[in-house]
This record gives sequence, structure tokens and C-alpha cells, in this order.
Amino acid sequence: MGMEKVALPFVGMVMAEFAQVGLMIVGKEAMSKGMSNLVFIFYSNAFASLILLPSALLFHSRSQSPRPQLSFCILCGFFLLGLIGFIVQALGYAGILYSSPTLATAILNLTPAFTFILAVTFRMEKLDWRSSNSQVKIIGTIISISGAFIVTLYKGLPLLTTPLHSNLSHKLLVQMSNWVIGGLLLAADAMLASTWLILQAWMLKKYPAELIVVFFYCFFVAIQSAVVSLVVERDLSSWSLQPNMRLIAVLYSAVFGSAFQVGISAWCLHKTGPLFVAMFKPVGIVISVFIGVIFLGDNFYLGSLIGAILIVVGFYCVMWGKAKEQKTGEETRISFLESSREKVPLLQNSSEEI
Repeated sequence: MGMEKVALPFVGMVMAEFAQVGLMIVGKEAMSKGMSNLVFIFYSNAFASLILLPSALLFHSRSQSPRPQLSFCILCGFFLLGLIGFIVQALGYAGILYSSPTLATAILNLTPAFTFILAVTFRMEKLDWRSSNSQVKIIGTIISISGAFIVTLYKGLPLLTTPLHSNLSHKLLVQMSNWVIGGLLLAADAMLASTWLILQAWMLKKYPAELIVVFFYCFFVAIQSAVVSLVVERDLSSWSLQPNMRLIAVLYSAVFGSAFQVGISAWCLHKTGPLFVAMFKPVGIVISVFIGVIFLGDNFYLGSLIGAILIVVGFYCVMWGKAKEQKTGEETRISFLESSREKVPLLQNSSEEI
């Protein structure tokens, strides 16, 4: 995978992280209006399934490669993918409800570390301590995560102050006890999200049709969340899409959260691997700072600048390491093919002389 093949997944993952940060903000607002996080998950995934079904059938019917056949084993894999995804979403939204999107964005920076460990364990990522490419990937991962935590934990001097004060930013403040509970839920969410990425990468190898995989994922999440919500949520008002903020949040989640964000992530996962996708979680910190300064009237601090620079450097290191690693592999395969072609005539000539 050369740098030119990394560019499109890079843009796609940045867009996906923008959608993810927006989803956290509107989801927090919807749940603050009294909407259950389980009902929110059901509505968003149900609407996303309705959007994805015709899109997936149309896209893969026009695709030149034949669509893989569905089997019972594949469907079981989709169900398991949906189950883990449902638990991830439930823990994530519960953590955001107790804390804030800013803390959620920070805690999810644990995902690259968990994913890197799992990817190496299941041999989805190569790790050779003697290889400079692997060393750069490891260093880049550490630098990027460190930069994300600097943005979160260190403020420093204010570089840009704004007179604006958004009501939304005040609503996101919670008591310290709830903040701790939210942090623990989000940490569990990050750990399970890493497992979900690894399972999704495995499913895409077994069934390389991204939109269909995402459709079945949203479909099974909608069914599972509906069953749990019917048991847990007895209050009919929690199912209402009024006030309008609930409906807006659900539609945003269905279009940009479940359909767009998961679809883009699945495509990038198939093209680049789980580590590349997980490495973009710290970008959410930069996006959160940007949205906070421009739209929510937050201040911009020295720590945010330092952390953002480290995140960019870390990303470049990881992508450079992956690009060099792939280039080395391609060169090795080409040299092997050329050497094989050179040996064939020699064998033919020796047989003719005999």
C-alpha cells in the first residue's frame, strides 16, 4: 500500500471521525431530553438499515466482482458482530450520558492501543522488533495517543479566547461522581470496540462486501436493541421522537453515524486493516477542540496545540511505516517472481540438452 493508496482511506477516516464527534454531541442532547440510550440505538440502527438495504443491493449488483454467497456461518458472524456492536453502543452512550462527548473522545483513544495488541495477537499486523517499519509504527502509535491525552489533561496558557458561551457546553458539565462512572463505562467501551474492529476485519475477509456487512450489522443491532428496550423500557414516553431534537438526533445518527460512519470505516478497514482505522480515534480530540472553539465558544490552549502537533506526527509515522512495509512486501514478491521466471528457461534448456 503506497502513500497514494493511503490518501483516500485517510480522507474517509477523517470524515468518519467528524461524523462520530457530531454523533456524540447530538446523542448527548437527545438523551438529556429524556430519550433512553437503548431506544436511541434502536431507532438509529433501524433507520440506517432502511437506508443501507437498497444502497447495498444497488452497489453490489453493479459491482464487477461477484457477490459472496450467504451461509449460516456468515450470518452467525454478522449476529455476533451486531451483538458486540450493540454492547459497544450501549456502553458508549451510557458513558456519554454520565459524562460528556469530550471525555468520551479522550477515553476512546485507548482503542488504538487495544487494537494494536489484538491485531498483533491474531497476526493481522506484522510486528518485527528488528524492522524499522514496525518500530516506526509502534513509536507513532505511542506519540499519537500521548498527544491525545495531552490535549485532554493539559491546558497550559490560553492562546485563543472567545467571548461566546454556548448553553450546550454548560449542559455537558456533570458532577464528579457521574464523571467517574462515565469514564469506566467508556473504558469498557474502548476495549470492546477494539474486539469489534478485529471481528469486523475477519468478517470482511470472509465476506468482502462492505455495504452488505454494514447492513446486517445495523439490522441485527436494531433487532437486539428492540428486544432489550421492550424489556427494560416500559415508559412509552421514552419511545417518543418528540421534542424535535430527538428526531434530529436519530436521523443524524442513522445517516451520518450508522450508515456513513460505519460504512466508511468498514471500507477503510477492508483496505488498510484494523490498526489504521483505530489510529484515527485520536483525531476526534482535534475535531472536538475545533468544534469547541468555532461553534461552542471554548478557549484554545497551549496543550491543545502541542497535543494536536503530536497527533499529526504520530499519524504520519504510522502511515509511513505501513506504506514502507507494504512497499517492501511488494518488492519482495516482484523479485521472487522475476527469479522464478529466470529459473524456468534454465530448467527447460537443461532438459532439452539431456
